[in-house]
Amino acid sequence: MVQVSGRDLHVGVGSHTHRGGRPQNEDFSACYVSQPLRQPAIGAIAALADGMGGTKGGRTAAELAVRGFIEGCLGQPITIGVPRISARAADAVNRWIYSMGRSDPELNGMACTLSALVLCGRRAHVLHLGDSRIYRLRDNELSLLTTDHTLGAPGTTSVLTRAMGGEGRLCADHAIETLQVHDRYLICSDGVHGRLSRSEILAVVAKRAAPEETAIQLVEQAVSHPAADNATALVLDVLALPETQFADLEIANAAWPLRSAPGAGEVIDDYELGDVLADGMYMRVFRALDRRARRDVILKFPKPRPGLETLLRSALLRELWIASHVRSPFVTEVLDAADGRRTCLYGVLPYYEGETLERRLLRRPPMSLSQGLDVSIKLAKALASLHRAGIVHRDVKPENVILESNGGLKLIDLGVARLRQFEEPESFEAPGTRSYMAPELFTGAPAEESSDIFALGVTIYRMFSGGAYPYGEIEPFAQPRFGRLAPLSKHRPDLPAWLDHCLARALAVDRRDRYADAVEFAFELEHGSMRAAPQSLARLSLYERNPVRFWQVVSLILLIALLMALA
Repeated sequence: MVQVSGRDLHVGVGSHTHRGGRPQNEDFSACYVSQPLRQPAIGAIAALADGMGGTKGGRTAAELAVRGFIEGCLGQPITIGVPRISARAADAVNRWIYSMGRSDPELNGMACTLSALVLCGRRAHVLHLGDSRIYRLRDNELSLLTTDHTLGAPGTTSVLTRAMGGEGRLCADHAIETLQVHDRYLICSDGVHGRLSRSEILAVVAKRAAPEETAIQLVEQAVSHPAADNATALVLDVLALPETQFADLEIANAAWPLRSAPGAGEVIDDYELGDVLADGMYMRVFRALDRRARRDVILKFPKPRPGLETLLRSALLRELWIASHVRSPFVTEVLDAADGRRTCLYGVLPYYEGETLERRLLRRPPMSLSQGLDVSIKLAKALASLHRAGIVHRDVKPENVILESNGGLKLIDLGVARLRQFEEPESFEAPGTRSYMAPELFTGAPAEESSDIFALGVTIYRMFSGGAYPYGEIEPFAQPRFGRLAPLSKHRPDLPAWLDHCLARALAVDRRDRYADAVEFAFELEHGSMRAAPQSLARLSLYERNPVRFWQVVSLILLIALLMALA
């Protein structure tokens, strides 16, 4: 038995395989357990593939599927969510196997099944196609978590209707399981479940022997039957789980206590607190001096409130986690406070020299077209990097944009961002600033990428207009009305019409009429002037405008010249 752990998820793993009565073994299985330098948020990945008999390269397909799936999962940002990670990994491997099976005569038509578990936090994500199976033992009850993709009733035929590499387009089953301590998972090929009855499998796994011993017993019992097939079993025991569903956010800071928000002048963990930059209901933000590194930083302290400690902790850790996982020159970063000096929970972020976009837009002269487009394009690219990682900012506004003195830009304040792979706490109030919120958010719809694009449109509109809102400012508790959009030219007649057109699309009331993504918005801002340029400003000649009139005039001139010559 191998006992391993990844980010407070502890599992026991064991596997065994046998070729049975076949000349070679076309099964392949493997299990990956978290390594801090690879993909620390994923606790474990267990996968099994069974090469299709009667085709060339069955074993090759099985090994490629398992290894490729695991590597594919580890090579993607966890921020996009495990369902999307596993789907992308499986689709990439499927295209690879499908292509090789049609280009290499030695591997002609190769294909295989694939059944996989991806454990992250307190959840197990199932991906499956073919007739391998995944079982779960809980409270001595054996549950089948997958459906055989075969012709006829499950178990009555080995003709697969879905397989890895069978078609260029993959159609796999996905499911999400909530993990419990002492859950036991069995992934097995049809050489096991096709020879052993459900009751026989239950009798073996319910003994709770070590995972490897259980896998050996299942396989040996299966291959003892006449006409035994390749048989493989992978057993995974859940020994311990992270404490909360937000374990991936809390992996580094959950142990630190919340303290009452400090005041300016205090020294905490060798951070000398300076000016208070923001002091809201839930968070107090300071400019501070890191005495050890001799640099200015930003410190964010949650302000403890009865019954909201978990939400406050999650909000801060969410921001720190996102900032540490998204790589963009236009999104704020996070600094690591060494555990040896930390005594309470707070966030440490870089201090950026400059001013907020809100302060700049209220100052004269207003932004020029070139300056404003530079800021707008950088902001669109910042959003694109977040959206690519499965993150919705939910509070894009000029106050959350830092214009650095060196010409750079940083989108900040990720505390209310939405991460698709994490559930929202039910009591978490709707985030955002009302005057920047898209119309659909006022009807209870969840924030999506298109909502961020709307907020970005409001931000750019205000930047160019000097502070005006496209639909008017929305006061607290007021019912918003999204009537006719006030054109930007009303405030800035010096700006080109194409910019008005771009903003009108970003600010469309119906989210379906907005840009498909932030990349498209950035592209339009970069190339809008080129598309709007007139073809030519030169006046056309008479011949180009009216050839008949041209020759009429020429004839008249010649006639006059002839008459003058004869006179």
